[in-house]
Amino acid sequence: MTRQPRKAESALTRDADRPTPAPAEPTDLAALGKAATAGAPSVSAPRPAPDALPALQRIQALPSWLVGRVAARGRSLVAEALAGQGVKMLHHAVLAAVSEFGPVAQADLGRKLAIDPKDLVGVLNDLQADGLTLREPDPRDRRKNAVTVTPAGRDLLERCATVAEAANAELLAPLTPAEARRLIALLTRLHEA
Repeated sequence: MTRQPRKAESALTRDADRPTPAPAEPTDLAALGKAATAGAPSVSAPRPAPDALPALQRIQALPSWLVGRVAARGRSLVAEALAGQGVKMLHHAVLAAVSEFGPVAQADLGRKLAIDPKDLVGVLNDLQADGLTLREPDPRDRRKNAVTVTPAGRDLLERCATVAEAANAELLAPLTPAEARRLIALLTRLHEA
């Protein structure tokens, strides 16, 4: 079988969307993998021990590298879906926070989202110009602005929720529903640790 020539690409991004070999030696990570795929058919041959892999493949077999690549793909899918609704990811996050916490003081919103105040002002200006939020003097402290979501903003959030869920379904499509639930449970444990 002859190999087709590949496009020039960075060694670190090559095959980024394909699974990379994981250690075959019994480790806690291997046990997690077995637990996550219990009952699923085996889809790969035995894998070499990590120290038997070339240096780049060792990096690409690390959980941190794999999680980072999957996260980048997930962000890309969601960003593309949100762009179809005319909104950027940061704008969507701010709009969602305003919907959840509003009416909320602009300064409090920045602290809750850990966004630099100058960046937040720009995002809020964009959202208000698009008719998605309102900034009015806070009745509790007239020196501050309180931000609220408009009906148009609520409608956009509903549309964004639908397309973001579809993007995440695309991300998880290679997994069975049980595997996807297990992955989410494991990621949640890691996030909360």
